[in-house]
Amino acid sequence: MIPVILSGGAGSRLWPVSRESFPKPFMLLPDGETLLKKTLRRASNLTGVSQALIVTNRDHYFQSRDVSSDLGLLKADWLLEPVGRNTAAAIACAALHLVKTHGDDVCMLVLPADHLIEDQAAFQAAVDQASCLARQNFLVTFGVKPMRPETGFGYIQSGTPINKNGWHLARFVEKPDLKTAEQFLSNESYLWNSGIFCFYAKTVLEAFSQYTPNLIKNAQACYEDSQLDHQPIVLSPSLFPEIPDISFDYAIMEHTNRAAVVRADFSWSDVGSWQAIAELKVPDRDGNCLDAENVIVDSKNCYLRSDDRLIAIVGVEDLLVIDTSDALLIVHRNHAQDVKKVVAQLKQKNHSLYRLHRTVHRPWGSYTVLEEGDRFKIKRLVVKAGASLSSQLHYHRNEHWIVVSGTAKIANGDEHRLLLTNQSTYIQAGVAHRLENPGLVDLVMIEVQSGEYLGEDDIVRFEDVYGRE
Repeated sequence: MIPVILSGGAGSRLWPVSRESFPKPFMLLPDGETLLKKTLRRASNLTGVSQALIVTNRDHYFQSRDVSSDLGLLKADWLLEPVGRNTAAAIACAALHLVKTHGDDVCMLVLPADHLIEDQAAFQAAVDQASCLARQNFLVTFGVKPMRPETGFGYIQSGTPINKNGWHLARFVEKPDLKTAEQFLSNESYLWNSGIFCFYAKTVLEAFSQYTPNLIKNAQACYEDSQLDHQPIVLSPSLFPEIPDISFDYAIMEHTNRAAVVRADFSWSDVGSWQAIAELKVPDRDGNCLDAENVIVDSKNCYLRSDDRLIAIVGVEDLLVIDTSDALLIVHRNHAQDVKKVVAQLKQKNHSLYRLHRTVHRPWGSYTVLEEGDRFKIKRLVVKAGASLSSQLHYHRNEHWIVVSGTAKIANGDEHRLLLTNQSTYIQAGVAHRLENPGLVDLVMIEVQSGEYLGEDDIVRFEDVYGRE
């Protein structure tokens, strides 16, 4: 069995912490771990599992690789998507890759990277049940017993039994209204749709050929056009967008007569909203859940989260208050699902806050925008030991670099030198330059930009060790 980790969700309902460049799988939960790290650990602890295939956007590869490397539990193989095309495309390409690398007799356990499952033993038991059904050529999904009438989840209905641990899948149900969800809660055949699947690669490829021949044809062409002898494999940027944008449920599971469901006996959450995050905390006697320095006066059933600033609330109830360095969200608990509408408006306005945090992660480290205004921007750069930025130039901005700590190796036109703590240099617009960290500890620098245009797209790369264009 090979776990296939799908790490592509944007998590727009968890804005302003989850953003396009730093999506939900990388969010820190209240216990200090990310969802991606928890998913990789959960997969690696399964019996007989020694490696995983991770499917993610190419822009998130280095962050994902760092999480996987820090964990050190699984050998990881990678498929990188140039754009998002939903779960059917990801699963189809993963199946083609596993057949090529392991043969068609390989069992795939498809796991979203952004779900929370705490009970490893119960998860193992459900996987064992699913793999038994998969050996009988079923396409298996995991259904979770509802704990409440939930309008934010899709549902599945189990049908006639296949054996004592598996049922035929009768139907899928879109996110219901509250009245329907309450009816489902009293009917044990209705389960939350977890989005977890188990099947053999050859079985799912046959299903793609039968029900979505155009999709699998496009996926095959895309996979064969990719540079398969390189790691990580970046799926063809020209052909991957041609694969239909459709979920695996719609493409296959709603059509096949080989769909089966196991009733998973573990607590599960897709951690899809701030209300779900709040439920991970133990409330105080007034029902308040707190991830921030706070002052609370006559307030009940609120969730507060902030990395830096104190949050004070007076005389309010049922609010979710999320504070970041550059955005503040205040939403009623009953409208937690509507946060995605904020992101939609930001996208419509082409506002950078739907996409970027003030701290932006790069393969070489990170930068934080400390302050910016007319014709200037101040950044704090952290360059990891042994890492280097690309050889590049900017047409419109000049840069002043000051070393705060560590050692910087500088190429500035024809000049090459080392900068030590408290030393500085000046990079003139139009001059090719490069910054490296030759040391064994992080290099911390302050960068002061000045010029007529300071956008991140004012960059021409000549050489990049990370393969960026």
